[in-house]
Parts: sequence; structure tokens; C-alpha cells
Amino acid sequence: MFDPHVPRGQHYPVGVVQWVVSLVLDCAASMRCAAAVTGLLEQMTGCFEAVPHWSTGRLWLLRLGLAELTRSKPIATDRVWMIDHSIQVGQVKCLVILGIRLGELPACRPLAHHDMELIDLVPMVEANKHSVATCLEAAAAKVGAPRAIVDDHGADLHGGVEIFRAAHPGVVAIYDIKHKAACLLKALLEHDPLWKPFAAAAAAAKGAMQQTELAALVPQCQRSKCRFMNLAELVDWAVATSALLDDPARLARAGISGDRVHAKLGWLADYRKALAEWSSWHDLIGMTLETVRDLGLYAQAGLDLDAALPAAEGRADELRGRLIEFVTAESSRVQPGEWLPGSTEVLESLFGKLKSLEHDQSKSGFTGLVLCLGAMVARLTPEAIAEALDRVRVRDVRDWCAKKLGVTVQSLRRQLYSPPARNKTGTSGRAVQA
Repeated sequence: MFDPHVPRGQHYPVGVVQWVVSLVLDCAASMRCAAAVTGLLEQMTGCFEAVPHWSTGRLWLLRLGLAELTRSKPIATDRVWMIDHSIQVGQVKCLVILGIRLGELPACRPLAHHDMELIDLVPMVEANKHSVATCLEAAAAKVGAPRAIVDDHGADLHGGVEIFRAAHPGVVAIYDIKHKAACLLKALLEHDPLWKPFAAAAAAAKGAMQQTELAALVPQCQRSKCRFMNLAELVDWAVATSALLDDPARLARAGISGDRVHAKLGWLADYRKALAEWSSWHDLIGMTLETVRDLGLYAQAGLDLDAALPAAEGRADELRGRLIEFVTAESSRVQPGEWLPGSTEVLESLFGKLKSLEHDQSKSGFTGLVLCLGAMVARLTPEAIAEALDRVRVRDVRDWCAKKLGVTVQSLRRQLYSPPARNKTGTSGRAVQA
């Protein structure tokens, strides 16, 4: 795409590319903001020879992402893959496969984006276990079958993994700890007679208060798909708000009527005992997630978790036992002296970063911006940037998008809703043809 700010044929220094890309990926700046900040810095300091248009920065990100996707990677059997689907508006799902070598796993800290490599990125319309298994086989042909695959045990993903494992019996399947914990929590809450009326009352309170002077007290929105994975937000709100109900002086200092708050939220008093129990569940799950996220799975992981989790009573003790049992079972697949990741959180974090980068565009289905996933995990040193932009051209990005994405929802929307072209007489070409 021609950049109107730079004479045709002029190239940008690698430092400018690295600056713009870092603003977008590391500082969460939009592409237009990154271009504007670069222009402002140029005016103030004169440190840049030329200021790129925002669309140029976008193309840099896509080229760097495609370069990481197509980068030659050594064939090895000591990788761990993490797989998941990213879903947006439209029929297309994107299967993402991240990988990391066992020898490169960090010690005593969670995995970070820069630890990973993008093994494959596959947009697909028919997302089922057979298409997933086909993608896994294609990835294995490029980089070798992995030591383990971590997924959320969705029917399509786990079914595909099991088909793949039938052909590669040495591959270990790991169940993502966060999704397992959410399933355990769901089972407890769905059999708790107080949970549904509590959630309904919280939703009603939000609707009744969000346009009033009590808007600061409304609970968080609960996403229907992930509500059991986000219990903490709602329970923490309820516990903190209950404490406010007991402290009318604090409300008065904020200029809020205690009587009004009690009228809208006094029902929380009926759930104090339940809130204490739900909070204990959340604490157990949080400690388990943190342990597995930081230390991974290893031979003694179950015993160490048993020693780390505090004693509990009632249903909290039941949850504690199931968490320890799960970690013990998953760790039994690990060889002595080996440790494996037990969470796909780093991949979910990448999906969140992509949606933040897309802003409202994520509501229009996948576009070429999905390639930015590759840029997010790439090692963007000046040398790597220069090599990637030299190897991957704009036409390569366009070819990949045309082949993999086809007609996107966004482009079809523009086609349908754009006004018809007019000829020289002022009438639309479509009307003349008719």
C-alpha cells in the first residue's frame, strides 16, 4: 500500500519499524495512535527521517506475523503444543498452535508470549475433531510430533487430539487446569440452591442501579460463556459491598445515602454465609491455578499441592480433594525429571491481546490482523525485523489472506452496503444495466 508521507521507493530504517511495532504490541497503542506519536516525536526531536502512515505500520505487523508463521523451525519431538480456537463473528474459526521446547521452559514463572513460537494458524469453517486432527498432522509434518498437547478438552479439540494420539502414541494429552477448575466449580454451583437466585439478584441490581447515583456500586457484567471461570469478580464485589452496608459512615463520606443502598442491596445479607463458602472455593482454585501456572506438572506436583492448599471443611474440602486428585492424575503422565505446562493461559492471553488490537473490528469477523498473533510471539530484534521484512513482502500477506480467509465478513459488508457506483450521467451503473 502506498504511503503518502514517504516518496515512492524510500525505505524506513529498521529502528522506525521497531519503534512503531513496539508502541502497538508493548504499549497497547492503536495503529493510528502509534503513527501519530511517531509524527509528534519527529516534530519535537527530529529523530526520524520519515513518519510512516498508520496503514504502513499495519502492514509491518502483518508481514512480521506471517514471517514468524512461515519461519523455518527445527524438527523436534521435545515440544509442548498448546491449541485452541479463536472465534469471532462469522463461520470462520482460527485454530492456533503454539509451541515451546522442553529445554526452553522457564523455571518458577508463568509462560510469557516471547517464550512461545507460532507453529500454525489455520482458519477453518468446518471445525470438528477430524479437521483438527488433520491440522495437527500437518503441523507434525513441519516440525515433528510433540511431547505433549495442552487443550481445554472441548469436543472438537480433544477429539482431534485423540485421533492424532492414535497415530502418535507417545504424545501426552494435558487438560488445561483453568478449564478443569471451571468445570469443578460449575458442578458445585449448579447444585447450590442459593447460587441462581444470587446471580439473578445481582443482575437485577445492576439494571436498577447503573443509571442512578449508585452506579459506582453495580456488580461486574458476567459473560455467559465464561461465568464459572470469573466467579471471583462477582463474589468479591458482593463481599466488598456487604462490608459497605455495615459501614454507613463510609457511605456518608462519599455522599451516598445508606438507606438507598440498603433498599437496593440489602438482600446481600441473606447470602453472607454462602459468600464466605464461595470465597473459600475461589481461594482454593486461585492457589491451584497459580501453582500449576508457575511450576507446571511434575512427578510430585500432586503431593506438593496437597501440602500447599490449606485445610478446608464441607464442600470446600471436597473441591480441594478433587483439585489435588486432578493434578496428581495429570502429573502421572510426566516422566521422572521432566515437567510439562499445565495451562493454556499464555494462548488465551494472546487471544485477548489480539481482540484489544482489533478494537471494534473484532465484531466484524477475522481479517488479516489475525496474523498479528505471529508478531506477538516473535523475537523482534533489529536483525530479526530486517530479515523478516526482507523475506515476506506485502503481496505474500495478500496472497495468504486471500487463500486462508477468502471473502471476509467485513469485506462482504462493505460490498453489500456501499452505495452503487455512478456513471458520468449521474445515474447508478446498476440502474443503467437494468
